[in-house]
Amino acid sequence: MGGGAQSEAYLLELEGIRKSFPGVLALDGVSLRLRPASVHALMGENGAGKSTLMNILAGILQPDAGTIRLHGRAVTIESPRAALSMGIAMIHQELSLMPDLSVAENIWLGREPTRSFGLAVDHARMRRSTGDLLERLRIPLAADARAGDLDIANRQLLEIARALSLDSSILIMDEPTSALTERETERLFELIAGLRAGGTGVIYITHKMHEVSRVADEVSVLRDGRHVATHAAQELNGDDLIREMVGRELSERFPKQNVPRETVALEVRDLSLRGEFTNVSFRLRQGEILGVVGMVGAGRTALAETLFGLRPPTSGEIVIDGRACSIDSPHAAMRAGLALLTEDRKDSGCFESLSVLENMTMACLTTRYARCGWVRAARAAEDCRRLTESLHVKTPTVTEQMGRLSGGNQQKVLIARWLLTNPRILILDEPTRGVDVGAKADIHRLISRLAAEGMAVMMISSEMAEILGISDRILVMQAGRVSGLLERSESDPETIMRLASA
Repeated sequence: MGGGAQSEAYLLELEGIRKSFPGVLALDGVSLRLRPASVHALMGENGAGKSTLMNILAGILQPDAGTIRLHGRAVTIESPRAALSMGIAMIHQELSLMPDLSVAENIWLGREPTRSFGLAVDHARMRRSTGDLLERLRIPLAADARAGDLDIANRQLLEIARALSLDSSILIMDEPTSALTERETERLFELIAGLRAGGTGVIYITHKMHEVSRVADEVSVLRDGRHVATHAAQELNGDDLIREMVGRELSERFPKQNVPRETVALEVRDLSLRGEFTNVSFRLRQGEILGVVGMVGAGRTALAETLFGLRPPTSGEIVIDGRACSIDSPHAAMRAGLALLTEDRKDSGCFESLSVLENMTMACLTTRYARCGWVRAARAAEDCRRLTESLHVKTPTVTEQMGRLSGGNQQKVLIARWLLTNPRILILDEPTRGVDVGAKADIHRLISRLAAEGMAVMMISSEMAEILGISDRILVMQAGRVSGLLERSESDPETIMRLASA
């Protein structure tokens, strides 16, 4: 890259960025340019280096080598505060809110308006500023609402509001739509268009192909820590892009095996949870994949948590293998043969300070690997190595710290955790959220294989293509009630959306 007038045409230039962690070369000479008033999409498999590169730009990590230029001038970004002072803001994929603070306090954290000569926070002005910001962005949140009480979609919107409050010249968005509905996603795209019109440069990390053509001007692909290619978005070829990301053909994105479905594994009869859902009834058969869809607030996750004993039902009945069961705890659910992959891996799944092996075995350590007070460590390690290979988990060893893995690889470890419990009924809440196209295909193949082997699978997903591609039947929820139960053959996006928003 040259300097001078050519360099000044860019808001940002990253040149030859290298970063290593113990046992892993995360970035190997990566370069990237961002123009003013443009959206530059960044794509690649989990572990390709996207988040590492952006964490360097946001001042969270320091590069081992390479140059960063802002407006043509070389800079060193020593901390997140330094990045903010330079006009760089980042919306992280893994949300970083303070759950005990209000919406307003989260937005203005570290920048609170003051009174009494700076000795006290001016809460009234902070609430007014928050109300004005949320109204301008058309984000339906209350300034005084506690962040920890928000569902994951509204927490994502709060993160977006916080970043947009900074009026930055460079905004990094890491999987910003992963927890948003289609309507909220469209609103975000409108916000991005407004930012671009105002001169802001946006780096947009995503795994969703349709989003790239919708919002991006340019697309760069990383693979195994290296820059593979940069394209103009209008020249985008989906198959070529996938090939660049994964280094192989993905001939079948939604592998689906049709198997006989006769024996009922799970029957739900008029199940209710006060304030969440009412009179939900359905049957789930062995070898079946039941997709569950609905808008945010429809009660999908609350239903999954109730089935797994996390939230006791108000009324109704859960029948497993023909017998009514009282599932009042996760332990009871596991004894009945259920497993639940939760929606939010950071808050309710991962133990980032523990190893991959410890994360993978913790749900079955006492039942599968303990004998007479001793843990059969060699057997546990062998099982973990086998699953990391079969699920294509990118980790140097099973003793690697969980927090050092990418989000998609963490998700695979959590799926492996539940497979080690040998469940008969597997409940998956957004199993491919924040996961790249290659890993998605791996997970879809796994789900289809498990069903073909006789497992009953209930899969909650916000991705229409995923629901239509892999489900045998589709349960649609709207405002806490079942609004439709469709066979695969009679399902299409229009019918599902009509039922979900009726």
